[in-house]
Amino acid sequence: MKIYSLSLLFILVLVAIFTAQNWGTFITPTELSLGFTVATVPLGLILLGFLALITLLFLAFVVYLQTSALLETRRYSKELQASRELADKAEASRFTELRTALEAERLTVIARIDQVRGELQTSIEQSGNTLAAYIGELEDRLDGKRTPPNIG
Repeated sequence: MKIYSLSLLFILVLVAIFTAQNWGTFITPTELSLGFTVATVPLGLILLGFLALITLLFLAFVVYLQTSALLETRRYSKELQASRELADKAEASRFTELRTALEAERLTVIARIDQVRGELQTSIEQSGNTLAAYIGELEDRLDGKRTPPNIG
């Protein structure tokens, strides 16, 4: 128990002990003025009744505060859960967008690599053809010098 609850319980026990020790005085009738009339009633019991009423009102107020705090906590918890789900969905959406963007970028890079590969292959073929032509021309020149001249 909290210290406040213990102190309240202690005070109520003290009031109960005090009431028990002075019960005779509590039930002694006394003339009381009620403003428009005079009544002969036990003053101690009336004051004890007021104390009990105030205690019950206090306890009802405490229960009301606890209940409203619990309801508010529950409402905040639901709002927090909804916000968390919204944030998770937003994050998942961003991941999906990022995945889509990366996939598009990957396809662009692959297409560019294929284009460069084609250009490189064409360039290699052209270089090979040029080299073959130069080699053929050199062979023709070398063959032309080796053949004996036609004397005729």
